[in-house]
Amino acid sequence: MSVRNQSSEQPAGTLHRAGFACFVGRPNAGKSTLTNALVGKKVAITSNRPQTTRHTVRGIVHRPDAQLILVDTPGLHKPRTLLGERLNDVVRTTWAEVDVIGFCLPANEKLGPGDRFIAKELAGIKKTPKVAVVTKTDLVDSKVLAEQLIAIDQLGKELGFEWAEIIPVSAVGDRQVDLLADLLVPMLPEGPALYPEGDLTDEPEQVMVAELIREAALEGVRDELPHSIAVVVEEMLPREDRPADRPLLDIHANIYIERTSQKGIIIGPKGRRLKDVGIKSRQQIEALLGTPVFLDLHVKVAKDWQRDPKQLRKLGF
Repeated sequence: MSVRNQSSEQPAGTLHRAGFACFVGRPNAGKSTLTNALVGKKVAITSNRPQTTRHTVRGIVHRPDAQLILVDTPGLHKPRTLLGERLNDVVRTTWAEVDVIGFCLPANEKLGPGDRFIAKELAGIKKTPKVAVVTKTDLVDSKVLAEQLIAIDQLGKELGFEWAEIIPVSAVGDRQVDLLADLLVPMLPEGPALYPEGDLTDEPEQVMVAELIREAALEGVRDELPHSIAVVVEEMLPREDRPADRPLLDIHANIYIERTSQKGIIIGPKGRRLKDVGIKSRQQIEALLGTPVFLDLHVKVAKDWQRDPKQLRKLGF
């Protein structure tokens, strides 16, 4: 078992490498938080609610010796809806196209059927190196962590494959995040950078803005709501007749839910909740785009959109 727990350095004079790595794992295994920590800036939405990532977000890590492009997939799960099936298809397609797969397993949760389900799927991918990334190590002591590392090593053996690396990290505590990048880089093919220096993601701004609004809308809502929320940015336009030193970007967006009864939960008493969603997401959007924003939010019902192919297409899935 090869468990990495100390700093490693690239030897001088190595060739430049560039390629794709993807993080997979059960919903809420820390994939998005890890992507953001490696990139050094928020490119994926995070939430303490499982299954919040719906788009394959690419975060780009620039290093002198390499460019590591991180593909953040939705959590693989047993689907209950057409949306769930489509999200799983996204995961499998991504796996087939990357240079290395990072399987995120939280240190604070024993391996369960969901982890075995994913590991079994990974065992079928023969050529791509698989790295076990043990996340959330700040939440456990060294004894629990050691037990988890042994269990993960054992899981690979049971399914007939060897992990290329097993590495414990804490994205929140910033422990071993750089080491993880050091270990992934040698698994990438040699080649020039694929994205310009300074680019952190290739997600269209409109998609990222919609995700930030959805993240704010997810906070503090009842358990049945996370999957029912979708956000579409209808338009983003600079306000006309503004002086050059005081620009303003007008953003009009719709928050879609599945049933009329959910409208009140999102809007809140006297519209307070929706106002709060607007304030929180506007701050994040302004930080992302570097410009003042006027955000106009509306809540609309798209009946049972997770099960309706036409609605899914309209909402970008």
